[in-house]
Amino acid sequence: MKIQSPSVIKVGIVGISGFAGKVLLDILLRHKGVRVTYVAANSTTGPVDVIWPEFRNRTDLVCEKYNADAAIEQCDIVFLALPHTESMNVVGKLLSAGKKVIDLSADYRLKKLPVYKKWYHADHKDPKNLAKAVYGLCEVYRNKIRKASLIANPGCYPTAALLGLLPIVSIHSKKIVSVVIDAKSGVTGAGRKVAEAFMFPFVHDNFKAYRVLQHQHTPEIAQYAGYFAEKNIPVTFVAHLLPLNVGIQETIYITLNSRVKAERIVEMYKKFYKTEMFVRVLDLGQQPEIKNVANTNFCEIGLAVSEDGKMLVVTSVIDNLVKGASGQAVQNMNIMFGFNETEGLL
Repeated sequence: MKIQSPSVIKVGIVGISGFAGKVLLDILLRHKGVRVTYVAANSTTGPVDVIWPEFRNRTDLVCEKYNADAAIEQCDIVFLALPHTESMNVVGKLLSAGKKVIDLSADYRLKKLPVYKKWYHADHKDPKNLAKAVYGLCEVYRNKIRKASLIANPGCYPTAALLGLLPIVSIHSKKIVSVVIDAKSGVTGAGRKVAEAFMFPFVHDNFKAYRVLQHQHTPEIAQYAGYFAEKNIPVTFVAHLLPLNVGIQETIYITLNSRVKAERIVEMYKKFYKTEMFVRVLDLGQQPEIKNVANTNFCEIGLAVSEDGKMLVVTSVIDNLVKGASGQAVQNMNIMFGFNETEGLL
């Protein structure tokens, strides 16, 4: 049953001073069905068009220090663009007041408490709502998202990985021996923080791997790939830093125990995503490029098969701040409130 969307819903953004918060506001100011009524941050206050000068003459919003009562009074839904381990301190009160929440951090993505503690080095403080959270990968969980009050917005790397993996792990899970993901992201994926590794002289004309075999998105990819496959999928994940502002490219090497044909794999992927507006599967022989999805909510997927037919290479590209964060969050909101899924995103 389609949800009847209100004429205008009131939206709050907590974490407006970060890149994800900025992109959220940019998208929501173009959205015909919402009005941004509240913006906040933990350590930054003042007019939004001073924090982000590109919003001059677009908004007169003023950022204040987060206050739960103010957010509850002024909002129907709140986006949390907070650092990992902070959202779980905020979500409970908002949900208890009947507000909907979309969390862009990792606090509600991992379902097992010991796994969360291992990778994020903190005890989870809200296991009750963790159990209720719906993973916001729209192409998979659309029906659950419609009924949800709390969305765990997927991470940027996992979005590109899971969209690239979903057809093969769902349909041919028994063929999969292992998955190796060679992932590369633009600098904004690290957030808006001052650190030597992300300063211009250290990024420009440079390329490097980081957190090798220790990246916190690894268990998220493995968890949901396993759900789709209905079995454990061995995943090796290595992240790299690109000298770009935005964009993610992931080259995914899937070792198989029996032969597949490239033409049939492409046909399978296209059929799988034929009704998905924001996933574009390319023809055999074509490969996606970051520039073709930058500043959009699209994911592009390219496919190739080895000569012996036992390795499938999937190339997946997204914009890390849009489809990998804020755009996907708005897509989730559109589903929750019965808006056209593309509203604000095209």
